[in-house]
Amino acid sequence: MANYMENYNEWLSSDFFDQETKNELEEIKNNDSEIKERFYKELEFGTGGLRGIMGAGTNRMNIYTVGKATQGLANYILENSPDGKKMGVAIAYDSRNMSAKFAQKAGLVLCANGIKAYVFDELRPTPELSFTVRHLGCTAGIVITASHNPAEYNGYKVYWQDGGQIVYPRDKEIIEKVNTVDIRNVKTMALDEAEKSGLYNIIGKEIDDEYVKNVKSQSLNSDIISKVGNELKIVYTPLHGTGNKPVRRVLSEIGFKNVYVVPEQEKPDGNFPTVGYPNPEDPKAFTLALELAKKVGADVIVGTDPDADRVGVVVKNSNGEYVILTGNMTGALLTNYVLSQKKAKGILPENGAVIKTIVTTEMIRPITKTYGVKLFDVLTGFKYIGEKIKQFEQSGKYSFVFGFEESYGCLSGTYARDKDAVVAVMLVAELTAFYKAQGKTLYDGLIELYDKYGYYREGISSITLKGIEGIKKIKYIMDTLRKNPPKELLGKKTEWIRDYTEKTFKNVLTGDKEANTLPLSNVLHYTFENGDWLCVRPSGTEPKIKIYYGIKGTDINDSKEKMEAMGKYAYEMISNL
Repeated sequence: MANYMENYNEWLSSDFFDQETKNELEEIKNNDSEIKERFYKELEFGTGGLRGIMGAGTNRMNIYTVGKATQGLANYILENSPDGKKMGVAIAYDSRNMSAKFAQKAGLVLCANGIKAYVFDELRPTPELSFTVRHLGCTAGIVITASHNPAEYNGYKVYWQDGGQIVYPRDKEIIEKVNTVDIRNVKTMALDEAEKSGLYNIIGKEIDDEYVKNVKSQSLNSDIISKVGNELKIVYTPLHGTGNKPVRRVLSEIGFKNVYVVPEQEKPDGNFPTVGYPNPEDPKAFTLALELAKKVGADVIVGTDPDADRVGVVVKNSNGEYVILTGNMTGALLTNYVLSQKKAKGILPENGAVIKTIVTTEMIRPITKTYGVKLFDVLTGFKYIGEKIKQFEQSGKYSFVFGFEESYGCLSGTYARDKDAVVAVMLVAELTAFYKAQGKTLYDGLIELYDKYGYYREGISSITLKGIEGIKKIKYIMDTLRKNPPKELLGKKTEWIRDYTEKTFKNVLTGDKEANTLPLSNVLHYTFENGDWLCVRPSGTEPKIKIYYGIKGTDINDSKEKMEAMGKYAYEMISNL
């Protein structure tokens, strides 16, 4: 790529770029480091799409980089999907600043290439886009979202006709197409012309109705909801995102009457004014929800991220105090609930399967064994769970029952191919009602699981390394760990080293080997002789290196102490590299 200053000057002088863009660039003319960050490279179209800080420049999210990505996708569709023009592409967007504008831009680029676009009339959850692609029989889908990233970010995710995010080799093929597009050669057309031609189509309520019907079909205990639905108190926060309407609608329609929405966080707002980080994984995101919960005496608090694919849960413990659950805790509770209720009702498939990621709690292993269903591990990222569901559908060998990942995402049923916080909130509310009918809390249910299956605990930490130097540092850390893997952790010898860039894994204590059946990926996973584990990988969406770890303790306090000790040790080990 040309020198960053040459690129900067070209954007300033070319008639191709609008005046608003040029004005923004004029403001940084004396800031060399900022110019370099914006122009030293092109915003990378990765395996899931784009994600980056919004603004003018080649390394930023703006209408030009969105246009380039869409032109590349259009070129791929025209060459690889014979009916792609007619099948069209569904487009959804979340509450972030510029999301609606980016969605419209993507739609108009597709239309200019003769491809039908189905664009939602207002913001919608990411899982509804996944559903829509299959419901309308589209060749692909786009959702404009940066998920739970800070307010300055936006993103662009691509789905294929199975409703799942693009995976290998299609992701690589689309990336190649995007990389060959010159930003000045992106096709587009006027909105009124696109609408008159029948290429640009607005969709809305008719899709909502079908999506909600499918979500509600995953409910397992209407009788218990009828019994305690009028008593149960739920506090909900959409964190200024897309979840408000669908979540409230689903809860109301299945029978929950006392749903209190955090008023300060109810309306969509891309600035996320009440939170620094609109992420239900962050305990601070629940500050206002906790205040409301204490006021109304809520049984459970639920929160969804801006595109409503992740859910966070807060429950009352035996002392009446509110406790924030991790994604692993929520996922284990829901897995056990879905399996147990389907088994009790005689609707658990004999070839049933549960899918989790390699960094998700090992508690799921004994739970699935109890109910006689097969457990599959996949790489980090829900797109791999979606891919596995498609494989089950094609082969008929297994029937998908439930899937989840530690990062607060899960799916029940096959109506979508991505994690869905709307169905998760519904099932959490239903599970809370299930225990309330027995005179218990959801926290009591968690302790019962621990008592039965073991006190599994997991943690995650990350080290942020921004900019050009950060990219180099992340690579250095991964390379160093490959050359010098940890020989032990807290006195326990390393047993298995699983380097997912290799096709074979090795047990360093016995010399045994096992095949890597998953796609090659930049992930390092260590299992220690006591069964504890540690995993390190670069984030695929943020400038971070992520550290995951899991232990099994003898009781609640022992497991907490072991988890904290392991987390501290692992963080210091990686930080010191």
